[in-house]
Amino acid sequence: MTTEAQATANLRAGSREWLGLFVLTLPTILLALDATVLNLAIPHLSADLEPSGAELLWTVDVYGFMIAGFLVTMGTLGDRIGRRRLLMIGALGFGLASILAANSTSPEMLIAARALLGITGATLMPSTLALISNMFKDPRQRGVAISVWVTCFSVGTAIGPVLGGALLQRFWWGSVFLLAVPVMVVLLLAAPLLLPEYKDAQAGRIDLISVVLSLATVLPAIYGIKRLAEYGTDALAAGTILSSVVFGVVFALRQRKLVDPLLDLRLFRNRAFSAALLVLLLGLGLMGGLYLFITQYLQLVAGLSPIVAGLWLLPAAVALIAASSLTPAITRRVRPGYVLGGALSVSVLGYLLITQVDSTGGLALLVTGFVLIYTGISPLMVLGTDLVVNSAPLDKAGSAAAMSETGMEFGIALGIAGLGSVVTAVYRNEIDDALPAEVPESVADAARDTLAGANAVAGNLPGPVTTQLLEQAREAFTSGLNLAGGIAAGIVAVLAVTAIVLLRHAPSGGQDEGD
Repeated sequence: MTTEAQATANLRAGSREWLGLFVLTLPTILLALDATVLNLAIPHLSADLEPSGAELLWTVDVYGFMIAGFLVTMGTLGDRIGRRRLLMIGALGFGLASILAANSTSPEMLIAARALLGITGATLMPSTLALISNMFKDPRQRGVAISVWVTCFSVGTAIGPVLGGALLQRFWWGSVFLLAVPVMVVLLLAAPLLLPEYKDAQAGRIDLISVVLSLATVLPAIYGIKRLAEYGTDALAAGTILSSVVFGVVFALRQRKLVDPLLDLRLFRNRAFSAALLVLLLGLGLMGGLYLFITQYLQLVAGLSPIVAGLWLLPAAVALIAASSLTPAITRRVRPGYVLGGALSVSVLGYLLITQVDSTGGLALLVTGFVLIYTGISPLMVLGTDLVVNSAPLDKAGSAAAMSETGMEFGIALGIAGLGSVVTAVYRNEIDDALPAEVPESVADAARDTLAGANAVAGNLPGPVTTQLLEQAREAFTSGLNLAGGIAAGIVAVLAVTAIVLLRHAPSGGQDEGD
């Protein structure tokens, strides 16, 4: 055996690493499942807790925003205290927060529980990705491992609607949160046996001022975006967003001066790293934002039960799994930039189909469009993650993984807020002009707020008025969905060109040959 062959053999992972990969997929499956089942549960928790439109958006958004706010801190913390240790701490916290969410008795309590889920969830994903980077040093095996990791996200997306729908058919909405508890128990038992510990032996103490500055950068931006979505442009929204920019500049300047920064800004010098982050943030953000309203369409417009709605989402999830599995083989022959450009073009077709959905017979068209969106987004998740994580040194794997997850989670949360504000604005504009004159003002206020509100109060009206109100509300909601699909199509088309131009020289291993 030649010296080169021996070196390659030494890099290759063995059976323990592949069994450890199974353990690392558990949080991935769980977090995907958690997101999908919440979307299905929205009509049920809306009827029980009666949240306002703003509270409902916060319930959905706060989880992703808190993850985005704490990912950089948690990724760097894992590099210092040990990635396996942080993974186990996060698993315990996530399980306890899930129990709190399941037993919430008010919108405020549920929002707080979801915030805790976000903080603890921020420990899980960067830890799993960083451990994959450490355990699979052979580039080809690492690409397959990341593909498996993304595929398991797809599996969680696939089984979430079905499992969540079945639970919602038999139990109360809080039962969907309890799915996390047994998964976290298995992870806590298996991790010490199958996962090795990794940490950066040269890392210094974590800079608490940088942690505060990172939160002061992210959280005011979140509040400002939420306020813009709810109330439009005002002094408070502008002020919080401006403060976020100021704190962001101070954070960046501090990182440049620190010997051991919370976030190593030198990572952004790598073109593959920066371009992949941008495409991940916007691509997944748009998909995540639209997903929320697709699940509402299935239940509140098409009138499907939770479990039937979940079954209608299965074809898209199957497409996501298939595309994730095929991506590593395709990128051995075609450069990632061209794969991403082609895949995103497929998503554009899906978004364009969404623009043609109507409120009476658009179910098949909606599902077909969503299948195309998921088919195109899957290579983005595999290749974007691979490019970001493997552009960094092994001792910075946690920080790089955190940036990858920050891009995805923050993007999805921004997508929900951005597209949510579009759908909400169109809905309120159209429903306000179309409400039947017989609708009392107290009922009209709830109907103007959200489609879920209209469905909740419609049963208190006479039969013909109920029918007219629901028809108008469903048409208004669908109009908002159409516009959101058109906006997403335009942005993703630009992303497809961006991916080809900026990543055309990047191999799947993450090293930018153009540098």
